[in-house]
Amino acid sequence: MMTDTRAMASWTGHRVLVTGGAGFIGSALVEELLRQGNEVTVLDNFSTGRLENLLPFGGDRRLRLLVGDIRDRQACLRAMEGAELVFHEAALGSVPRSVREPSESVAVNVCGFVNVLQSAVELGVGRVVYASSSSVYGDHPGLPKVEPETGRARSPYAITKVADEMFAANFHELYGLDTVGLRYFNVFGRRQDERSAYAAVIPQFVSRLLRHERPVIHGDGSHSRDFTHVDNVVQANLLAATVTAPEALNEAYNVACGGRTTLNELFEELREALSAHDPAVRGIVPEHDGERPGDVAHSQASIEKARRLLGYEPVRGFAEGIRETVGWYVAHASDAATSAGQAD
Repeated sequence: MMTDTRAMASWTGHRVLVTGGAGFIGSALVEELLRQGNEVTVLDNFSTGRLENLLPFGGDRRLRLLVGDIRDRQACLRAMEGAELVFHEAALGSVPRSVREPSESVAVNVCGFVNVLQSAVELGVGRVVYASSSSVYGDHPGLPKVEPETGRARSPYAITKVADEMFAANFHELYGLDTVGLRYFNVFGRRQDERSAYAAVIPQFVSRLLRHERPVIHGDGSHSRDFTHVDNVVQANLLAATVTAPEALNEAYNVACGGRTTLNELFEELREALSAHDPAVRGIVPEHDGERPGDVAHSQASIEKARRLLGYEPVRGFAEGIRETVGWYVAHASDAATSAGQAD
């Protein structure tokens, strides 16, 4: 999948667990880990993950799939047995979901994460690399976001990620478990689920444009985000797995491109990219709706800490990532239409 001149970090010959490995980010990580020759166990309960995300490499004998829930510690222990490292991607994402169902978000994102940490300690796993979120910055007004400077969390989802970082630090202090937290900023790319009621903004926009419908922008479109392609997230995870410097461990890092794009600019980029495949898209304009509770106005990452301590550099820029993502959705829609026609 990689087309950028920057190479993906190399890490081969290991046995690892990827929780949430059937999800959007998890499956991208599984794909690269298998490509590099690792043995990968996936633990997923398929509440948000999809089996079809694993089908392209389901025939690889180095892949083991366990259906289970991170809230079940016995399931965590079974999945983690023999693993050298855990990539923890399982979570209930989405700010709106957490506003509607806060107790469920806490149960999965906090209690489930503690199960993962406790299981890692019990089995002697060397390291847990886990997904945090840019939402931990809350209402802090500073831009770009710098790791030590967080504000008041704006949603239950954000609170769960703050708690995860606190538990990770505490498990290192109490039990000596090494962890690395990665604060993802608005990740997008292939296999991101456009059918979910809580779909992220890019698959929402793309799916509507492909149907020649008007996408909905919450607010006036001036809200901005540091959109980052999923390959950058995979790169950060691999670097977090391989880093050995003591000062780089048991820290949290921003994972992004270090830029900022408004929702209006995002819509224009997507419309332009899609119009190359379907000229009818060019005339579609968005609708505007009220702002969503819990959303922050602007988000942009400083990636200097990740550069300095992990050696991180984005492997895909925003524009290239948009083109790759749109191409995947167009091909995916075409394949789905062909399958539907054959079924009829």
